[in-house]
Amino acid sequence: MKQVNPYLNFNGNTEEAFNFYKSVFGGEFVGLTRFKDTPEGAKLNASEKEKLMHVSLPVGKNNVLMATDAIESLGHKLTTGNNFHLSIGADSKEEAEKFFNGLSAGGKTTMPLQDTFWGDYFGMLTDKFGIQWMISYTYPKQNK
Repeated sequence: MKQVNPYLNFNGNTEEAFNFYKSVFGGEFVGLTRFKDTPEGAKLNASEKEKLMHVSLPVGKNNVLMATDAIESLGHKLTTGNNFHLSIGADSKEEAEKFFNGLSAGGKTTMPLQDTFWGDYFGMLTDKFGIQWMISYTYPKQNK
């Protein structure tokens, strides 16, 4: 498998969420399409037309975070749940702290970043948009 790209659904605040994620991870959007620019656009009210049909933000070397606004008038029903986490493997302890601190702003820390029994520097949080994250840094293996 080359990569796994998480795709998130939001209840009308995808743009706000992705501007926040961009502020944490850096980079630029490689795809941003509003519903007004789709064949479905004519069916929508003015507010819905401005919502995001698709957005892509590269994060790290080979990963892309993607999302959409779930528009009910197009038959989508968003149910926010706790059935997933997005897991980030940082390249350094410092990078893990940067991501953890950025994502936890306005959110809730579930498990502070700490050295774990399995040998990683690891923490868990829920960001201010209700998305659950696991941040980890795996220490280099020691030669014995």
